[in-house]
Order: sequence, then C-alpha cells, then structure tokens
Amino acid sequence: MSLFSKRAPKPASNNHGEAAEGVMAATQTTLASGDDDPKPDLPEVEPEPLFTTTGGYKPPPEFAAVRRKVQQHLVNDMKAPARALNPTELRREILPVFNEALLEANLAVSRNERELMMNLIMDDILGYGPIQPLLNRDDINEVMVNGPNRVYVEYQGRLMLTDVKFADDDHVMRVIERIVAPLGRRIDESSPMVDARLPDGSRVNAIIPPLSLVGPCITIRKFKKTPLTIDDLIANGSLTPEFAQFIEAAVVARLNIIVSGGTGSGKTTLLNVLSSYIPSDERIITIEDAAELQLNQDHVVRLEARPPNIEGKGAVTIRDLVINSLRMRPDRIVVGEVRGGEALDMLQAMNTGHDGSITTAHSNSPRDTLSRIETMTLMAGMDLPLRAIRQQIASAIDLIVHVERLRDGSRRVVQCSEVLGMEGDMIVMQDIFVFKQTGIDDKGRVIGRLEPTGLRPRAIDRIEAAGLHLPPNVFGAAGYTTSWKG
Repeated sequence: MSLFSKRAPKPASNNHGEAAEGVMAATQTTLASGDDDPKPDLPEVEPEPLFTTTGGYKPPPEFAAVRRKVQQHLVNDMKAPARALNPTELRREILPVFNEALLEANLAVSRNERELMMNLIMDDILGYGPIQPLLNRDDINEVMVNGPNRVYVEYQGRLMLTDVKFADDDHVMRVIERIVAPLGRRIDESSPMVDARLPDGSRVNAIIPPLSLVGPCITIRKFKKTPLTIDDLIANGSLTPEFAQFIEAAVVARLNIIVSGGTGSGKTTLLNVLSSYIPSDERIITIEDAAELQLNQDHVVRLEARPPNIEGKGAVTIRDLVINSLRMRPDRIVVGEVRGGEALDMLQAMNTGHDGSITTAHSNSPRDTLSRIETMTLMAGMDLPLRAIRQQIASAIDLIVHVERLRDGSRRVVQCSEVLGMEGDMIVMQDIFVFKQTGIDDKGRVIGRLEPTGLRPRAIDRIEAAGLHLPPNVFGAAGYTTSWKG
C-alpha cells in the first residue's frame, strides 16, 4: 500500500492534542493491517469519440448476414467484376439483393440507416471499409486503426478518437489484404508486419496478432492530393521566405542535404519540396521503401525496395538500390530515408561526383544526425576506424535541415546547420538558421520564428559559383532587400 495514497489529512490542532493522537492511532492501525481499501468493480466505460463522421456507423449484428449475401451475389452471380462498374451502376446492381437480404434478416430500419448500411457495403467493395470516409477527407493527416473498435485520426495536429468501428478482427484483416495484395505484399502469422502504400501514395503500415495484442492494426500516413509547395510551408509558418531562398539556392547549387527529424515531423514533405527545386534537365533517381515522393520533373526514375518472398528470398534492400543507382547515370540521387548500412553507400555516392543528393534520417538534432550516420555506417559491416567514417561524413554532407513537430501539433523547420569539416577527431558545424520561440498564445499555439544566426555560410561560395546571388539580409544583415529568384 502506498503511503502517499493513504496519507491521513492533518487535523486541526487543539490545546490537548486529542485529535492528533486519534488520527495517529487510526493511521498506525491502517498501516499495520497492510490491506488496501476495497475498490468497487466499475464497468468499463466506452470513451466518447472526439471526432465524428457520418461514415462512423456501427450496424446491428444482423447486418453481417446482409453483407454476406451481397458479397455472395457479387462473386457468384455478377457477370462483370464489381470494380469494372462505376459506383452508380454497382449500387443499382446490388440494391435488389440488399433489400431482399434486409427482409430475410428481419431488419426494420429507417431510410437514413438503410443508406448508411448501403454506404458501408459500397465502401467494402470499392474502398477500404469503414475508414474510407476518413481517407476521403483532406483535413485528416493520419488514420490509426487499433483493432476493430478503436480508430483514431490526427486532425489539426491532435490525435482524436473517432466513432468509426469495424465489425470484427476479420473485417480489419480484409481491409489490410485489400491494401497489400495489389503490391505483391503479404501478411499472415508467419509475416505479421507489412509496409505498403495506397494508390495515392499514402504510407501504410499494418501489424497483426500474435505481435499485436489489441487485434489487427493499421497506420495510414495520408498524402495530400496536391503536394505542398514552398509557398504553403511559408503560409503555414513552417519556415520563412529567407530560409526558402537559401535552401532553394542550396539545392540548385548541388549541395548535399540531409533532412532530419522525428517520426511524423514532416521530413518527407520537406524532402518533396526540396526535390522540386532540382532543375528539370537533370536525371533524378529516387529510392524508397514505399514510393511516396511526388516529383513533377520529366526525367525521374523511381525505385522501390522489395521485401523477401514467402521462402525468405528475393529481398531487394535500399542499399542494393543505392548501389545499383550509381550505374544508372544519375545527376541526383534522392533517398526517402537512410536507416541502415545504405548510409555508407550514400556517403560514397556523395563523395564520388554525385553532388546534390538529398535524403532524410531520424534524429533529435543536427548533431545527433551525424552520430546516427556514424552508427548506420558501421551497420554496413565494414571494419572502418571511426575517424575515417567521420572524414567521409564531413566531406560528403553540406547541410542538415532539422524539422520538429511542436507541442501544438505544428511542424516547423527549427534548425539548419552547415557541416564545415574536421577539427581533430570532431566534426565542426555551425548554425545558419535557428527557430526561436517567443511564447504561446491563448489557444496553445507556439509563437516563434526561424531566424538567421548572422553567420555567413561557407557554402555561399559554391552558391555564387553556380551563378546565384543571395542578398546579405537572408543571413541577418540589415540594409538589403530580398529579391533573389532561383
């Protein structure tokens, strides 16, 4: 029993101390007994959803028979595949079977409930079941399915429980299989985890029992139908016009850049924006675990890693693709993320004439990024001395742009650091831009701005050699106007 939870209240003192003695005696009796107070058995309370949607309707148990009858009709009686019909034709085809199934199940429902049931069936046939309405919304960034009865979303930077529910674990499994099957991926007890993507590029991760103890789980990182541009990031306060000018010049001048940050901090979004600055007359090779980048240039070759087959063979890793990309005459190599031994091959590429490469890495700060790359380089299995690895890093990497998801849910560039070289056994860095927080408003939003440190980056010589000229006020000097256009 915790003494902190059972501490007796301090009584009011009197002249004789009788009250204090009585309380002390009662406390000593309680401590001697060693028994906690009995706790009543409270029923489990279903949490109230914070995010509701018209798609979040859980039908009665009898609906399972209705759904099954419609699905049997689609498999056994329809001449054309369901996905070959447009939604209007498909609804017209299954409506008589749906009405007949309702009568057989003795379900007397209102017109509104009939429409909701029909929408559930249509989403199962043409979409991804109950979460389809969430995927259709542009204001939702992530959808997280924690078993059949808990579906969360990230809305305006906050996690919210929705009223969306699946029928059971099998229903969730069917949605997972629909996602991974077109990609040639599989998920079962022998391979209970999978990374995949939706046709629109949204990232999907699924994990099922026995690894997941709450049932099948799906995490979908949605991508906007229209990719964010640098103007959108400036309007959102993610970065400033001065930083935008500098980073555009850095990409055009072929500096090697690493975008670092934590999970969900906006690394891939920023990588996509930076990649859009690459001139259209250059050959770009993109390498990803699950293809997410949305580049508008004409000459882009997209490569995607492949997991092992059911026999544990045939895997093609990011490292394999990086090595192969060097034989494809690339002008730029863009790697979605380095997380293992491919870091060594990426450094080798940057150091052997493939300037202008861009990638992302998980870390807590630019300095931590260098430490992580050291560790990942050692994961390649090469017995290299630490100083040699650091020399490779210092020679290869020019800039590290660090992004964070702040406490209010906003995603911002918080630091841009330049790698200067080696001094003894240490890699020397200097900050070019740093985010300075000035407060929090009455709605809990972080107030601050990405400000230049006033230091002139050494890379400005390479930028000017490329024919680009940045005004000094970009780096904090006064008395100049910002007029450079890349």
